[in-house]
Amino acid sequence: MPLVNTTEMFQKAYEGGYAIGAFNVNNMEIIQGVVAAAKDEKAPLILQVSSGARKYASPIYLRKLVEAAVEESGLPIALHLDHGDTFELCKSAIDDGFTSVMIDASHHAFAENIKITSQVVAYAHARGVTVEAELGRLAGIEDDVNVTAENASYTDPAQVEEFVEKTGVDSLAIAIGTSHGAFKFKGDAALRFDILEEVENRLPKFPIVLHGASSVVPEYVDLINKYGGAMPGAKGVPEDMLRRAASMAVCKINIDSDLRLAFTAAVRRHFSENPAHFDPRQYLAPARNLIQECVKHKLVNVLGCNNKA
Repeated sequence: MPLVNTTEMFQKAYEGGYAIGAFNVNNMEIIQGVVAAAKDEKAPLILQVSSGARKYASPIYLRKLVEAAVEESGLPIALHLDHGDTFELCKSAIDDGFTSVMIDASHHAFAENIKITSQVVAYAHARGVTVEAELGRLAGIEDDVNVTAENASYTDPAQVEEFVEKTGVDSLAIAIGTSHGAFKFKGDAALRFDILEEVENRLPKFPIVLHGASSVVPEYVDLINKYGGAMPGAKGVPEDMLRRAASMAVCKINIDSDLRLAFTAAVRRHFSENPAHFDPRQYLAPARNLIQECVKHKLVNVLGCNNKA
């Protein structure tokens, strides 16, 4: 089975009331852990790569690793560019074999966002590649994305119909209160389901995306802090809120911080318990295993996409 785009998986997710997990990958062990979990749970999968990950690992290495995952697992897997911020970056990813790209021109004015997104859509659709765009701006820091709380903004539902109609985009990331990174909320977490409901009413059966949707698993944060970390106040999106969003118009939920936390927690714990180890396989294997455990939980208990491949 070759890499797929997101058209069919989003259609099935919308009709089935579940969401597809979009997991950020940076190296072989993360890819192996994510894919092993999806294979165990028979779940469709989006493996997404940020511009930072492309710089770190090289596009061809990541693409070949993902192609190997498709061959080994037999799962429907899309290779997605996360937060491409220029036409040139999206074009590069498409030319490299990505089957889905995100053009994030949300930092531009509305009209300019439409213009840039339309350019990407025209290039991508001519090559069978699906496109995600963004309206509204999420706060937080993740790789090259850095938006202060003052510059963050909720999505305006009154703009979504015009944006989708003029761009021809395939899915839309909206801002309803999630944020990038491991410090998402200072007080009680609250997502704007009223915005999501209005967007759903204005865009019937149209796939919506949630970025910044890691739960910041307390167990992983506690492990990191126990073994020398300093992450007081880390707080993510409650899983019941994500389940509710997945039952509505949200067809794609992005998860990155939880993978980083799981990986780091496992490595820190391993070195604390085995300080003399120096073979990378000895500490990367536990990290891969905890990634797998984390993703299995997400697929079954948060996204509801198990047995949907």
